[in-house]
Formats: sequence, structure tokens, C-alpha cells
Amino acid sequence: MKKYDPNIEPVGAEWLDISEDARIEMVTQYHRRHRVSLPNPRLHAVIHVIVENQLALGESPVVEALNRLQAEGLGRHDAIHAIGMVLSEHLFNALNDGNPSVPDLHRPYFERLKQLSADEWRRSGER
Repeated sequence: MKKYDPNIEPVGAEWLDISEDARIEMVTQYHRRHRVSLPNPRLHAVIHVIVENQLALGESPVVEALNRLQAEGLGRHDAIHAIGMVLSEHLFNALNDGNPSVPDLHRPYFERLKQLSADEWRRSGER
């Protein structure tokens, strides 16, 4: 895999065989090539990579959310951004919660993904 395109699903095994740094760089390069202006390109790329990793690993709540969002009319790239929005909120809350010993840290994130809709993403202004 030489280039990343969020509109085309990467082959899971190929994606996971690439180093994390290379994945982040590929995502950064995609946005740079498409002249996407971002306040923090590296953080944006890291969130993309986390979502793509979860998809490649077959995390069912993430896969289901992607499929649902696409069925509701979002392109794959926007669906990844919508999932990334929820992931970012989850990470922010987890880091600011003050209770790092939560037994299942992923549960609130996965539950929130079940509620995410394309309409919510469109209204979020994150686009």
C-alpha cells in the first residue's frame, strides 16, 4: 500500500502490516494532496488511523457504525470523520474523567457509536 484514500477501504491485513508512523504519514499526505486545511493535521491523521485500525481489526461496533452511516448517505471519508468525532469526544472525556481505572474503557465509546447518525454528523459542523 503506497497511498491512502479514505474513500476506498484498505485491505485490513495490508493496513495493519504497515507501521503506525507510516499509516499516519499516508493519511497526512492524503489530506495535504487534497489541500484540506486542518488546525492540527497530525492529530487529525492519528484519529483517522485509529478508526481505520478498528475497522481493520473488525471491531463490530465501529464496522456497524461505518456501514450504517454509509447507508444513511455519508461517503466513507465522512463516515470515518463522524466516527472520529465520537472517538475524540470519548478520548477527551476519558482523559478528563479522573477515574482511569474504569473496567471497560471502550464501552461508552461503543455505546455512543450505536447512537451516531449521519444527520447528527451533518448538524455537527465538523465537516
